[in-house]
Amino acid sequence: MTTRLVIVAEGKRLSRSVTIGPHRLTVDEPEPLSTDAGPTPGELLLAALGSCTSMAVRALADRQGWPLDRIDVAVRFGTQGNIIKNVGLTGNLEAAQREQLLAAAGRCPVHRLLTRQATIVTVPTLLVEPNDPTPDPAPR
Repeated sequence: MTTRLVIVAEGKRLSRSVTIGPHRLTVDEPEPLSTDAGPTPGELLLAALGSCTSMAVRALADRQGWPLDRIDVAVRFGTQGNIIKNVGLTGNLEAAQREQLLAAAGRCPVHRLLTRQATIVTVPTLLVEPNDPTPDPAPR
């Protein structure tokens, strides 16, 4: 899975401005925690899973020339800390085609990442404040 650098900048209260390549979006929490200026981080995670699932299924159907008219994916957090993903397939599909498309729904890169043990490495980074003078080069 290739990605561009994702940059997150702090906004008002809990609001965050996210830049991904040329794209910008706002992430926030609902009131009363914040101002509900955008989806929550968890909602973005669900959106990534649902989008990736839909793309994987569409790619397989198109590659095989199968009559998939529409794919709908709804994703939510369950009460047990799990993720529930509903996949609806519309089209004149044979049972075997439907089965293969649903299997592809479980093989998208985001699904695989979430279902295996991923390692996250936090790297402390020293940031220079915009008003801070740039350190002088070493004396000669």
